[in-house]
Amino acid sequence: MDWTSEAIDRLRGLWSEGHSTAEIGRRMGISKNAVVGKAHRLNLPARPSPIRRDAAQAPKPAPARRQTLPPLRAALREPVQVLRPAAAPMPAPVAVMPRPAPAPTRPTIFRAVAKSCCWPLGEPGTKEFRFCTAEAMPSKPYCLEHAAVAYVKVKDRREDAA
Repeated sequence: MDWTSEAIDRLRGLWSEGHSTAEIGRRMGISKNAVVGKAHRLNLPARPSPIRRDAAQAPKPAPARRQTLPPLRAALREPVQVLRPAAAPMPAPVAVMPRPAPAPTRPTIFRAVAKSCCWPLGEPGTKEFRFCTAEAMPSKPYCLEHAAVAYVKVKDRREDAA
């Protein structure tokens, strides 16, 4: 906002009337923060807090603390001997039978056969959806054809980008 001399005079007048910064901003068509910033730069007097506090509700000062300690606290200042019960002997270890290994589960649909290609074909959720079941490459989840699509060399990508 361009602060003309008329705008500054209007701001000073509304400020002296005691309007809130939000109300001044609404009347002048500017933001509350613009009003606060300009008032700060003009060194206008500080506004009272918008939170009204009555003198009756003002917090009372805390009573002065007593200088002497109650007898119990004074007694606790002296070293205290803690009596602990004697440690109970540990019970003898009980032999635990190992649980039988769980039965092997069926392979998931994604790797029905460990050596088959996992490339998805069709739209998931439809009857036509399936996986390519061609023989997978060693240490790869895809067949030779789909591995060529899935694993693209970095330099090949740069050539395609140009």
